[in-house]
Amino acid sequence: MQALHALAGAALLLAVAWILSEDRRAVRWRIVASGMALTVALAGLLLAVPWLREAVFSLNAGLQALERSTQAGASFVFGFLAGGEAPYAVTHAPASFILAFRALPLVLVVSALSALLFHWRVLPAVVKAFAWILNKSIGLGGAVGVSSAVNVFVGMVEAPLVVKPYLARLSRSELFMVMVCGMATIAGTVMALYGAILAPVVPDAIGHIIVASFVATPAAIVVAALMVPGAMSQADAVEIPRQDASAMDAITRGTVEGAQLLIQIVALLIVLIALVHLANALLALLPEAAGAPLTLQRMLGWIFAPLAWAAGVPWAEAQAGGALLGTKTILNEFVAYLDLAKLPDETIGARSRLLMTYALCGFANFGSLGIPHRRHGRDGAGAKGRDRRPGDEVDRRGDARHVPYGGGGGALRLGVQPAARTGRNARAQRRKPSTSSMS
Repeated sequence: MQALHALAGAALLLAVAWILSEDRRAVRWRIVASGMALTVALAGLLLAVPWLREAVFSLNAGLQALERSTQAGASFVFGFLAGGEAPYAVTHAPASFILAFRALPLVLVVSALSALLFHWRVLPAVVKAFAWILNKSIGLGGAVGVSSAVNVFVGMVEAPLVVKPYLARLSRSELFMVMVCGMATIAGTVMALYGAILAPVVPDAIGHIIVASFVATPAAIVVAALMVPGAMSQADAVEIPRQDASAMDAITRGTVEGAQLLIQIVALLIVLIALVHLANALLALLPEAAGAPLTLQRMLGWIFAPLAWAAGVPWAEAQAGGALLGTKTILNEFVAYLDLAKLPDETIGARSRLLMTYALCGFANFGSLGIPHRRHGRDGAGAKGRDRRPGDEVDRRGDARHVPYGGGGGALRLGVQPAARTGRNARAQRRKPSTSSMS
């Protein structure tokens, strides 16, 4: 029965994507079929093959080591607030857990570690291997394939920067694929954080989150191919450049970017949770519905319950799952994961909790919609009408400055040489000393 439910849900989601398509006749069904086959194959390999499953879920032990290491550093700075020895008798241990000091510093360590692994060419090797799989199975090569593969490890801002010089050559369909893949996955810098949040209620949480990011990539390609179909441009070889002069340079850069991300996460949590409480206070002024006050969570649960059912959640628990999907869409996945971790067992079962772990794993929310446009619209998509070659700078200011994203960070930016200046700008540049080394 569960298998039939899963098949019906997948068919429903694909049908909705096809109905919303720009041009239903132009859909390339080979990409759809091969993408779905790769999605099922990856899920089967990572979850059913014993040695692969053990390899993936062994990362839970790595997460525990990361948490202990982070706590050692954070408690050195913040003392008992970060888990160090308390100067008083602890009578209620859960009350001493402070999110900003106990969980969020993990973002700093993972960001620095991610930058170091990119410098040592470990993550680029994994990215190239996954891009090769996408190319051989779906026929997705070049900039789209590399950007889709990078999305598994970095955020939706950083991944397109890897292929920034090639964006001007991509078709509209390929640009849509790049953006959809960015919203379907999360960044490596927050994978460990979400795994730590869900660990008490979802066994092997970090392993499932990693599997979700890998499996979501071909599924996102399928949805993009259905909604905005089009021809694939000729694939260009894409290299991931080394950005840092040394390992310490990579650690420093990753730490700084992680600090920016941590501050943004704290600020967004304060604002978003405050807005939810404000909305619930306003809704409380309205008459009760079904014997209970109206809340934002209840209303989102009613709206998104069919999507939760399509994800495999039984209808009896679909309203709770729908509320989580609504929170993820309206706010972000961080708040939704916090809510998932707090749901009691009588509200949502263990299987539904695991399914929602996969369903919530992505940056797709209203706040993310402006990220690709603001950061890349003037660079790649906005430069479609210009004659550019790979390697040409497309940023108006001539740099490749990293802009972190509050929903997820990363440790990757593309170092591109400034474009040549001409005319009055060039003369002005020659008259004043360069400050590029200070930026």
